Amino acid sequence: MINNTTYSDLVHQTFHFPQEGFDITDKDTLLFNKVDMQALIDKYGTPFKLTFLPKIGMQIAKAKKLFADAIRKHKYQGEYYYCYCTKSSYFSFIVEETLKHGVHIETSFDYDIDIIRQLYKRRKITKDIRIICNGFKTRNYTRSISKLINDGFKNVLPILDNKNEFEDYKKSIRSKDPVNIGIRIATEEEPTFDFYTSRLGIRSRDILEFYVDKMKGNDKFNLKMIHFFMNKGVKDDVYYWSELNKVLNIYCQLKKICPELDSLDIGGGFPIKHSLGFEYDYTYMVNEIVSTIKGVCKKHKVDTPDIYTEFGSFTVGESGAIVYSVLDEKMQNDREIWYMIDSSFITTLPDTWGIGEKFLMLPINKWDKEYQEVHLGGLTCDGHDYYTSEEHINAVFLPKLEKEKGKDPLYIGFFHTGAYQDQISGYGGIKHCMIPSPKHVVVEIDKDGNFEDWLYAKEQTPQSMLKILGYIR
Repeated sequence: MINNTTYSDLVHQTFHFPQEGFDITDKDTLLFNKVDMQALIDKYGTPFKLTFLPKIGMQIAKAKKLFADAIRKHKYQGEYYYCYCTKSSYFSFIVEETLKHGVHIETSFDYDIDIIRQLYKRRKITKDIRIICNGFKTRNYTRSISKLINDGFKNVLPILDNKNEFEDYKKSIRSKDPVNIGIRIATEEEPTFDFYTSRLGIRSRDILEFYVDKMKGNDKFNLKMIHFFMNKGVKDDVYYWSELNKVLNIYCQLKKICPELDSLDIGGGFPIKHSLGFEYDYTYMVNEIVSTIKGVCKKHKVDTPDIYTEFGSFTVGESGAIVYSVLDEKMQNDREIWYMIDSSFITTLPDTWGIGEKFLMLPINKWDKEYQEVHLGGLTCDGHDYYTSEEHINAVFLPKLEKEKGKDPLYIGFFHTGAYQDQISGYGGIKHCMIPSPKHVVVEIDKDGNFEDWLYAKEQTPQSMLKILGYIR
């Protein structure tokens, strides 16, 4: 009887492997989207963040095809528009990559408008691009949106998050043509949340009255869009379908008295793979969404709306990774083995401790070695700087370390980390225990179809942090 004890055996016995985005070489090292991760380690060292740009276009194409197929299948009378929400990753090479694939933009704060202007200045967009302006608006944000509209960006669509916001636009927008406006509906959340109703948007019971009192008959503004988003994401459960139906009924009621209304934004929230055991039927969900919208509109005898989505994590999440070295092994009691990494989870993957997010974690090398259960520890002195369980199991298994002199260290990667982590931790700046921001490597495909990697940013230096803190002037 063969005793399968290697890490490779463990993966093959537990999951279907190889699978999309992951394989191993004949040297038992990991390939991520066919990129040789060991080769990048040999070139750049660890820790480093990785962005694999081609994955962004693949995700956009996937969603566009899903909706195109569903629209054709259900003979749906309406268009589909893919928007990228910049808050997922603001880096210029990320946003510009999305724009290559015919997407539109969703903003969430005043400074987003400065990004829009820079993109226009660099001829990455035209004034025809659709810009969905979301979020609770500060006065500066509403003024920046108004100025963008006044400057000829004709497809800017502010989404009202509260009733007072509309008054700002009435005062500051000077467009000769009617300006399109959207309204976000405050959705109800499932019982596991700390609150019943989202803090964002206008109460559903107030929307009809608000439209009749404030917008109907106003020749300066058209109600163009109803916006719907749930914090829990797009899930096949009773709460999601109940809220979608509620929003659709409000849309239909408004449509009967507001002929200009023709768009429904169903937000984002498509999940991404955080485990090799990930399962999600995207085709089924998109078909159900399109079918549900058509069915409710048919029941109310109103035209079906154009459908907008704002995919953030789905767009960029699976393009990202971060790679660490295991520095040492610590046996803290009879059962717990700690692998200490050369960075910090708190500073590089804040979602792991902030909301308990589980990312897809795999070793880069030593797949042919025996494995054991371990805990992963970061470099900070914070008690929460650890990673001890994966999404599919309440444990972490990794190859055993080889302690002989001259042996290669164990390298591990956390994958599909491309959304939000830099924004939440704050790229550069001051980190807990002054742990530096790691190098950032970008991989793209050149004109000949070959992988091309380049260093976007070096590891943060102590001098840069001391300057921020005022020790160096």
